[in-house]
Amino acid sequence: MSTYTQILFQIVFGTKNNEPTIIISGQESLYKYIWGILKNKKCHLYRIGGVKDHIHIVTHIHPTIAVACLIKDIKIASSDYIKTKNIFPNFNGWQDGYGAFTYLISAGEFRFCSAQ
Repeated sequence: MSTYTQILFQIVFGTKNNEPTIIISGQESLYKYIWGILKNKKCHLYRIGGVKDHIHIVTHIHPTIAVACLIKDIKIASSDYIKTKNIFPNFNGWQDGYGAFTYLISAGEFRFCSAQ
């Protein structure tokens, strides 16, 4: 029997001290890089975006990967990428924590599902 999951996660994490260092000119490059990380880990990216101090990722996570491990890998690799390519000159790293939320899949679309 194969493993099948249908769980979408919204992952949110910000810059260290919520500093507005994610400038528009480098966002597309960062998002493409993160997309590559997700592809390499057999995850499917649905949406990625953000603002000056945080990013949002909506993705399916491969069943063999723990959410915390994936986020750690994204943060470490993207931080190195940002510093190596100097796409955000004032970037000082990512915050320690993150948010991860699941979506309810219904009628071909997904919507935010919260605990009641």
